[in-house]
Amino acid sequence: MKKRAGILAALLVLAGTALPAAAQDKAITIFAAASMKNALDEIDAAFTARTGIKVTASYAASSTLAKQIEQGAPADMFISADTAWMDYAAAKRSINESSRMNLLGNSLVLIAPKDSKIDKVAIAPGFDLARLAGDGRIASGDVKSVPSGKYARAALEKLGAWQAAEPKFAMADNVRAALTLVARNEAALGIVYSTDARIEPGVKIVGTFPADSHPAIIYPVAATATAKPQALDYLAFLRSTAAKHIFERHGFRFLVSPIS
Repeated sequence: MKKRAGILAALLVLAGTALPAAAQDKAITIFAAASMKNALDEIDAAFTARTGIKVTASYAASSTLAKQIEQGAPADMFISADTAWMDYAAAKRSINESSRMNLLGNSLVLIAPKDSKIDKVAIAPGFDLARLAGDGRIASGDVKSVPSGKYARAALEKLGAWQAAEPKFAMADNVRAALTLVARNEAALGIVYSTDARIEPGVKIVGTFPADSHPAIIYPVAATATAKPQALDYLAFLRSTAAKHIFERHGFRFLVSPIS
């Protein structure tokens, strides 16, 4: 009798450990550009409601995420804010190249604190950003590595404004950090994506950079080389009509034809 009780207890222990493992098998981890947080949080909730698959999302600069995946971080999906860092991941064989697609587009804007006297700036060749900022700082992502910062520098170089403005730049680890600097009045101006400006009540858009002043802002997505099978379900959901509506409501351009 005691022996049977011991076996039963052991089976219960095994069952108790197996259930969480099974649940964990259905979970996936997404590494995504910081600018996607609000839209992707909503999409992840919808995906989980539809499939029962839990999604954990990690948001940071695309450069940071690409290097973390290269070093073995347990990600199932990578969504970058530019093609360069997805190319980097492909070169390092960190992604499943056949799953790669260009999912979203965005635009680049100039922002100021909501109570700033700066308003309605015409951004064109000869645009004097340094003079506009006065004694204040200009917030952006790091122009050497963070996609939003790279786009910003490219635009300012094309418009002839970079050399004078560069000393005033306050470069942040990611675009959301740059957004926060402006919202807190710690920077007079900032360069971020239009989707970021829409979600922060502490800032206002004062100008939009011409689309031809910088490389097209494209968000590619791909499953990682070590992705779980459920990642392909997630990838398919990103192309769904439901996801399209969410992304567009947040201001992104949907670049693929919806599949359902």
